[in-house]
Amino acid sequence: MIDFDNKSVFKLKQNADYAEKVTALLIEGEEIIDAFKSMRDGVVFTNKRIIAVNVQGLTGSKKDFTSLPYKNVDVFSVETSGTFDLDSELEIYFSSLGRVRFEFSGKNALTEIAQMIAKHSLA
Repeated sequence: MIDFDNKSVFKLKQNADYAEKVTALLIEGEEIIDAFKSMRDGVVFTNKRIIAVNVQGLTGSKKDFTSLPYKNVDVFSVETSGTFDLDSELEIYFSSLGRVRFEFSGKNALTEIAQMIAKHSLA
């Protein structure tokens, strides 16, 4: 599992191709909302959960997938980008994991992601 204590900030850029890494893990009715990539690692947001991908080893063939279901979200915070500061942040507190923070660069679907989290965590 990804060590979110030591790697709490992911600097992510939108990368639709990264979603291919998790397609085999999706369940029936699960759809990808957006995908982001840092250097090698990435995060895929679906309509049911967040899937964090930790690419390991020299060749990158070994991967760790961490599933973070929206139903386990206690609190979340969204900081949108501004006129000159194009970065945005999503901070989520999971009931069994604690705090996870994602930092995004550039344009993204953060509002849609926040709506999906609210839909599942407030139900």
